[in-house]
Amino acid sequence: MVQIGKYNRLRISKERSVGYFFDGGDDGDILMPKRHQPDSCEVGDELDVFVFHDAENRLTATVHKPVAQVDECAWLQVVSEHRVGAFLDWGMTKDLLVPTREQVEEMQVGKYYLVKILLDPYDKIIGTARLDEYLNSTNENHYKTGQEVSLLIANKTDKGWKVVVDHSYWGQLYDTEVFQQLKPGQTIKGYIRKIREEDDKIDVSLQRGGYDNRQVSDLGQQILAAIKAEGGFLSISDKSPPEEIYAAFKVSKKAFKTAVGKLYKERQIVIEPGGLRQNRPGKA
Repeated sequence: MVQIGKYNRLRISKERSVGYFFDGGDDGDILMPKRHQPDSCEVGDELDVFVFHDAENRLTATVHKPVAQVDECAWLQVVSEHRVGAFLDWGMTKDLLVPTREQVEEMQVGKYYLVKILLDPYDKIIGTARLDEYLNSTNENHYKTGQEVSLLIANKTDKGWKVVVDHSYWGQLYDTEVFQQLKPGQTIKGYIRKIREEDDKIDVSLQRGGYDNRQVSDLGQQILAAIKAEGGFLSISDKSPPEEIYAAFKVSKKAFKTAVGKLYKERQIVIEPGGLRQNRPGKA
C-alpha cells in the first residue's frame, strides 16, 4: 500500500502525454506530471518518489523532496496567511498548510515555527504546531542509556535546550552537556542519557555516556597528534574550559581528562600548568 506523505519505491508502468504513471498496486495508477519528473527516466524504472494528493484529490508522485515527510518535525518559515490558516515553505511547489486549529499562537509571515507533518482525516498533508498533543510519551518504547538518536533543537530553556528525539518524543538537553553553538531547527546526533521515571521524559546528551578502552586510546592518539602538530606542546589541558576542549576534539571534558590520564600514566606526555607536552624518550 502506498504511504501518502512519505517516500515510496515505485515502478513506472506507462507513459502518457501528461507524464509518467507509477504502479500503485491497490491504490491504482499514480501520476507523476512532467514538472515533477527527474531529468531522465523511462517505463520500467523504479524511483523513490514522494506521494501526495493534488488539488483535485488525485494521488500524485514527485521526485522533489520536502524538508520533512509525514510523522517528522521541521523548523519552517511562514510565507503567507489565509483565513484557513498559515502556509509554510517546506521545499515543495505547494506550501504546507497549518490550519488555524493546529496553531498554538497566531502564526506570522516571516517567522519560523517548529511543526510536525501529519495527515488529516481526509489524507491531506498538513502541519501542526500543537506538538504536545502529537509527541508521544516514552513509557512504551525501549530506549537504552547510550543509544544513538536524532535530535531536533526546539528552543532554549532555563536549563538548556528542549529537543525533539527521533521526531517522536520531547527531550531535554542540559547546558552542562553542551560544548558547541546550537540554534533552533538544527538537527544533530545525540545519545540517550536517562529516562526520567517520574514523568517518562528523556534526558539526552551530545556525548555517548562513558568511553570504552578503544575510544580512550583513539582519543589519546588524536591528542598526541595535536601535540606533535604544535611542535611538541599543546596549550590545552584538563584544566581548560569544556568549550575549548570540545572545539579542538569534539569530546566532553570528562572524556578528554580520561584520555589525558591514560597518556600520562603511559609516560607519553607531561602535564604542565599551561598545557600538555610530549614526553621525550628517556625522560620520566
